[in-house]
Amino acid sequence: MIALHGVTKRFGSTLAVNDLNLSIRRGEFFSLLGPSGCGKTTTLRMVAGFEQPTEGSVYLDDEPVDDVPPYSRNVNTVFQSYALFEHLDVEGNVAFGLKRRKVAKDEIRSRVADALELVQLTGREHAKPSQLSGGQMQRVALARALVNRPSVLLLDEPLGALDLKLRKQMQVELKEIQREVGITFLYVTHDQEEALAMSDRIAVMDGGVVQQSGPPEEIYESPQKTFVAGFIGVSNLLPATVEGDGVRLQTGELFASALPAGCEQGASVYCSVRPEKIFLDDLEEGMVSVEGEIVERIYLGTTTQVIVELAPDIGHRGGPMAPEDLHHIELAVGEVCGHEHLLDV
Repeated sequence: MIALHGVTKRFGSTLAVNDLNLSIRRGEFFSLLGPSGCGKTTTLRMVAGFEQPTEGSVYLDDEPVDDVPPYSRNVNTVFQSYALFEHLDVEGNVAFGLKRRKVAKDEIRSRVADALELVQLTGREHAKPSQLSGGQMQRVALARALVNRPSVLLLDEPLGALDLKLRKQMQVELKEIQREVGITFLYVTHDQEEALAMSDRIAVMDGGVVQQSGPPEEIYESPQKTFVAGFIGVSNLLPATVEGDGVRLQTGELFASALPAGCEQGASVYCSVRPEKIFLDDLEEGMVSVEGEIVERIYLGTTTQVIVELAPDIGHRGGPMAPEDLHHIELAVGEVCGHEHLLDV
């Protein structure tokens, strides 16, 4: 449904997107995920037609759209700021685009009613935006986009202004709406949990480049680069060196394991260990164990975060990262599978 072929975008001397190749399937919920300034919103704006690629081409439904203005592309955009018309009621806001297209009045009434039912706002047709909560205003913005029946819906951090509880509720509702209407959603966010919860596939961006693309499970369980391992969820990146048939951590522990192709003896690597795969006690035979000192416990309600110091400057999240030319491997300790294992990535 969407394809970007060799797309590069420069703003003066600033390279915002660098040689991006991306394909998004029809009916897919696809998320662009990354930190501020990674190029995700610029990519969305090029799909919408608000920005033009410096190099490369954008395709919608197998047709190049580089010379097609935004209003002629069969896409609609939902912004974080809602951008509702304060002088119009809910019904007027949702119907605005249809009236501009001179759709028949009876059809407008029918399509607006369907759109409001879809976002659970039936009965609020005559409320003004000032009378709505943040979640309700976001639903109006969503209905206004969906009522036009676009082939692609572009969403630029639409839940960013909502509080945590409402944001989680809207995540579930957005996914349900996407499944019901069956159109392609291209979603931009910097919230890892949000992307994991809603997406069919995720592209993790950094520095204008897609670092990894795939289903949420693959992105989380098998990160291909240290950036992805550190950005998606929480990960402890432990420096190590390839030795024999395995790796030796800088804390001294040596364990055998299959290694990714190209790892030579003495090569520097990082082991990525997720917190939920670490045990503080009840260790089973065959698990890799390291000694450390508990320096802090932080109660978070459903969980307790435990900070363990292994050695100075070793194993701390946010510590020194591997250069891009270093290999990256992933170590999973303990359950799910009940024993230590090393995954090729």
